[in-house]
Amino acid sequence: MALKLFRAATVLLVAMLSGLALAHVLELPAKMQYDATLYITLQKSLYAQWGPPRFGGVLEPSAIAASGLLAFFLRKSKRALWLSSGALLALVLAFPVVFFWLVAPANAGFLAATLPTIPPDWTDLRANWETGHAIRFVLQLAALSLLVLSLALDANTPGNGKYA
Repeated sequence: MALKLFRAATVLLVAMLSGLALAHVLELPAKMQYDATLYITLQKSLYAQWGPPRFGGVLEPSAIAASGLLAFFLRKSKRALWLSSGALLALVLAFPVVFFWLVAPANAGFLAATLPTIPPDWTDLRANWETGHAIRFVLQLAALSLLVLSLALDANTPGNGKYA
């Protein structure tokens, strides 16, 4: 029973995480139309809860850690191990790989900007930030899908109480 609850909690963590990334993707078309002053103002104010030590900054490492623990706990079930390990891989690609490759440098550039001084490469920073978050959403959605698939397949397996 404890493992079932942990699996559900892991799915919820990853679902909340992918929800944050989906918000970025939904904002992308409008934000790509904003001028530099508005875009940088939003970057410095709208996303305050996304980073550490706030909600988003705690949620992402928690989802990754829970997914890693879940893969470990499910190691006796080949299918569940592979699906949860796939979810873990997708989350690790989203953070730290894509985050530190595309998003973090853009965050640093925007946070260092002082209005009305606009970084000359602000459109490149914007493209990296928006692209990075779109990639992260796809990876996080893949992780969520793998975890849900693992639950669904185990629910239909005879004797599922052993690993589910």
